[in-house]
Amino acid sequence: MQKKLVVIGGGAAGFFCAINAARLNPSLKVIIVEKSNKFLSKVRISGGGRCNVTHDCIEIAELIKRYPRGQNFLKKAFHWFSTKDTIEWFTERGVALKIESDGRMFPITNSSETIIDCLLAEAKKYGVEIKLGFDVENIETIVTEHNLTSEKLLATDMRQVNALIKLTTANHKELTCNFLCIASGGYPKSLQFQWLKNMGHSIEEPVPSLFTFNIPNNAITQLMGISVENAQVKIVGSKLQNSGPLLITHWGLSGPVVLKLSAHGARELAIANYHFEVLINWLTQFNEQTLKAEWLLLRQQFASNKIHNKNPFGLPSRLWIFLLQQSTINEELRWADVNAKQQNQMIKNLTAQEFEVKGKTTFKEEFVTCGGIKLNEIDPNTMQSKIVPNVFFAGEVMDIDGITGGFNFQNAWTTGFIAASAIANKSA
Repeated sequence: MQKKLVVIGGGAAGFFCAINAARLNPSLKVIIVEKSNKFLSKVRISGGGRCNVTHDCIEIAELIKRYPRGQNFLKKAFHWFSTKDTIEWFTERGVALKIESDGRMFPITNSSETIIDCLLAEAKKYGVEIKLGFDVENIETIVTEHNLTSEKLLATDMRQVNALIKLTTANHKELTCNFLCIASGGYPKSLQFQWLKNMGHSIEEPVPSLFTFNIPNNAITQLMGISVENAQVKIVGSKLQNSGPLLITHWGLSGPVVLKLSAHGARELAIANYHFEVLINWLTQFNEQTLKAEWLLLRQQFASNKIHNKNPFGLPSRLWIFLLQQSTINEELRWADVNAKQQNQMIKNLTAQEFEVKGKTTFKEEFVTCGGIKLNEIDPNTMQSKIVPNVFFAGEVMDIDGITGGFNFQNAWTTGFIAASAIANKSA
């Protein structure tokens, strides 16, 4: 009888597992089930519709640093399938990728449809069936040999047992299979993991991972759209700080530096109920002390110039004027006429301006959570459950999440491929 693999989840991880399992074992019947009426949704919207496939970070030791959770697990997994393998996989199928200045990699077509078309072509080529509107509510193991009860199943050597896995949907549809890969993505609430808890798995409480900082009723939001190429953001009272591009929005602060901080501080900031203070250094080449020394030189150099006309740090002009206003410096003043109090306030605003954050905004539609299936319950070399035989995991349903820049997709490709390889070997 033909063996069957069912993959729960029509996202990047689910598709990658399904098409590679079908390719590696052509005798295996592979079905993707997706609860919604769409598939590959995140692939379609990622990178503004261009699909940030992965990142040009090849060395595993560096790559794992981009994952606030799951580093030790991925250190093992990336030895099986890593960034260079992803690039080769797509290149072999006619999808060339390009590297942007920040290391992100996109298809040269600048269209996510290129990635979607590639994945769908592979699914068609290897006969992968796709079922939409299939919302799995329950999973159970049916033992078909040795007359074992399901209670005794977990204590039994499964190599000697022929078992099937039965899936049941909310509207009582059923589907049985020999192998199951769960790639259902992350969930915002712990209760949504209940169907996986019922299998015996434990869950790390989910909280949002990629989000922007809301600064309500602050004048800086009037500068929406302004970006600074390299600013340092530090969360007061913690060890969390990072540097990188910063974007001012109509609700507060965004950009890669903020998104990285939100990922690394996901749990800490959730405990604080997203109410905390940040310090921004707009000039990462200076701190407060070194800028004081530099300021004296600038004051002499530009003594007769109006301060708003002479911005020696290359900051956007609107931001420069805003910082002057916040330091009670009339923009018509000459550099030589700025008094000591104004000067000290300006230096502080340039190197350690304080803002009160109250709330968060999820980053576009690219929802990412930390939390999920505990990693000590999964074998990183196969992605197989250590609790339920022939059940595998891939993608964000596990307690793995990366910073923005293609790292969450790389997790999807890696874990999906490893699960596919293990399933193809077991089903052969």
